[in-house]
Amino acid sequence: MRILVTGGAGYIGSHTAVELIQAGYDVVIVDDLSNARREVIDRIQEITGTRPLFYQINCADKKALQAVFAGNRIDAVIHFAGFKAVGESVKKPLQYYRNNLDSTLTLLEVMEEYGCRKFIFSSSATVYGPENPHSYREEMPAIQSSSPYGWTKVMIERILTDYTTAHPDFCAVLLRYFNPIGAHESGLLGDDPNGIPNNLMPYIARVAARQLEKLTIFGGDYPTPDGTCQRDYLHVVDLAVGHLKALEYAMDHKGVEAVNLGTGNGVSVLELVQVFEKVNHIKLNYVIGPRRDGDLPAFWADATKAKALLGWEAKHSIEDMCESAWRFVLHSNVQ
Repeated sequence: MRILVTGGAGYIGSHTAVELIQAGYDVVIVDDLSNARREVIDRIQEITGTRPLFYQINCADKKALQAVFAGNRIDAVIHFAGFKAVGESVKKPLQYYRNNLDSTLTLLEVMEEYGCRKFIFSSSATVYGPENPHSYREEMPAIQSSSPYGWTKVMIERILTDYTTAHPDFCAVLLRYFNPIGAHESGLLGDDPNGIPNNLMPYIARVAARQLEKLTIFGGDYPTPDGTCQRDYLHVVDLAVGHLKALEYAMDHKGVEAVNLGTGNGVSVLELVQVFEKVNHIKLNYVIGPRRDGDLPAFWADATKAKALLGWEAKHSIEDMCESAWRFVLHSNVQ
């Protein structure tokens, strides 16, 4: 079976491509490389022994996307392509709405044209918004958010739900995942965004590597045990396996399902920094700064449904996540 992975050269997409190839799927990647690197395709090949087909296109480019579908019989789509930084989305809302919504709408139009009926969507825990209490459960209202980034996820989930209602033979799995960190055990793949990182772990790693002067922890006065935000951090390989499990489910089902992917444990930003320091024997230069727009004090998953429906649960510890993230940085600096 041939699977299209949009945003497949990115952090989560590349790890998912590895899991798919190792499970025997043919993988086609489309990515405009706006926040990824072309050499990731080489690294996927080095890990798996198989080179995925790669097209450098934007998913909102309908003609280019049609050419991909025309040249490859696509059986299912895993959709990662989209801008993903909460804080940046608050400053650039139009850019986020245009990119994330247009790419998804165009993708669905082309899928309909070519009879592709299986869709795995990279959603987010941000759809639960600021009103729901943690731990988040799928039956909670998911129609709000605290940032434009999160609102794009809410809107796309609504689009997919409406589309599935209109097309009963379609299956959409909405994977609401929490905070992926860590890297592939080979050290070849990890979170390596272009420019200054928006996410916590690559920022920590670059401070540890002395590529950046210091880490600013946004907010030290939240109503949490140590005053810093609590999040449900999960290993990116666990998350990638979750997409594989969702794909297997979609192949035998119709309709729409929302599923959390998380560990079910809340870890504060300060705790994560301290674990990183301990397991990697590094002292980080960090300061506590003001709160960041769009951040919530604390949230984590109820992952019961993922285990029951998909047979999935997180396997890696927070120590595994911190060790593998630093291993990726060390490997990259050797190259």
